[in-house]
Amino acid sequence: MVATCLHLTGFVASFVGWISLIVATSTNDWVVTCGYTITTCRKMDELGSKGLWADCVMATGLYHCKPLVDILILPGYVQACRALMIAASVLGLPAVFLLVTVLPCIRMGNEPGVAKYRRSQLGGILLILLALCGIVATIWFPVSAHRETMIMSFGYSLYTGWIGSALCLFGGCIIACCSGDAQSFGENRFYYASGSSSPTHAKSAHV
Repeated sequence: MVATCLHLTGFVASFVGWISLIVATSTNDWVVTCGYTITTCRKMDELGSKGLWADCVMATGLYHCKPLVDILILPGYVQACRALMIAASVLGLPAVFLLVTVLPCIRMGNEPGVAKYRRSQLGGILLILLALCGIVATIWFPVSAHRETMIMSFGYSLYTGWIGSALCLFGGCIIACCSGDAQSFGENRFYYASGSSSPTHAKSAHV
């Protein structure tokens, strides 16, 4: 029972974290840039934001973005962070699919517990890998951007990426290390047999 609760907790945390990483990847408010102070830039309508896909200007009633489409002139850290975040988003799909198939409410015939256990471990490892990709990208980007623009602050996309990476790492570690062993995945399996004192009664698969 404890292992099942831990597995469900890890799955929910990982799923929320994966969605957060997708949001961070698709939005451009990673860092807020300014040539003066943040307050001064707000008054002068010279506040900008920088992300993986565009550089934006945030003025009163205006949000204009210039897409970063020329790969040849893009800084190396932008291209690397793009690749890492895309990899994190893509790895989440098979990880979530594997974890859905090993949920206690999902049964695939007379599948042995060891098969579900292996899928669970693989899903946990994929979650840890995508979390590491997200952590590297969300730390590397602001550090490198700070070298280009000395005055800056963090945007909501970066916070979303940090939270998503932390949740995926937390959920992946729980699933890979704390959700039981191969035997425990078969302990809650029951089938119905006749020929006893009652017409049908549940017996453990291990009896």
